[in-house]
Amino acid sequence: MSENTRSGMESQCHCTMLRKASRRISQLYDAALAPSGLKITQRAILAQIERSQPTRVGALAEALVMDAGGLAHTLKPLVRDCLVETGPDPEDRRNRLIRLTAKGRAKLRESDALWQAAQGSFAKGFGGVQAKALREAMQLLVSEQFAEAFEANLALARR
Repeated sequence: MSENTRSGMESQCHCTMLRKASRRISQLYDAALAPSGLKITQRAILAQIERSQPTRVGALAEALVMDAGGLAHTLKPLVRDCLVETGPDPEDRRNRLIRLTAKGRAKLRESDALWQAAQGSFAKGFGGVQAKALREAMQLLVSEQFAEAFEANLALARR
């Protein structure tokens, strides 16, 4: 397929292009992190747990912009490999608290240099100024402010 034919097939859908970009960047980061045995999604979860531990599953899912079911699925190998532990919340036994184990902290530290290299490679390949602007735009996209504006505009469009 020629480049001209392929370019005519590019999606105009913002969501599709964001998902494609996300999958590509995840593939690149996964390859960079491979020596640590972690995927970028797993490293992101470990890093978020470290920042907010102990944390409840719901709060962790919210911080990661994930649904609780998807998070529970992604947590299973981290629990199995003893990188995180879960237990009942002493304040509300219906909730589960998540903590990093010593092994989890060590695995996160092991992946730090690999992650830093991936971050540097992204910034050099994309451009430092553009990378900062992209992070700011993505911060807006994951905000409640954007979700509310999206829903309001969608409601107007349905009228």
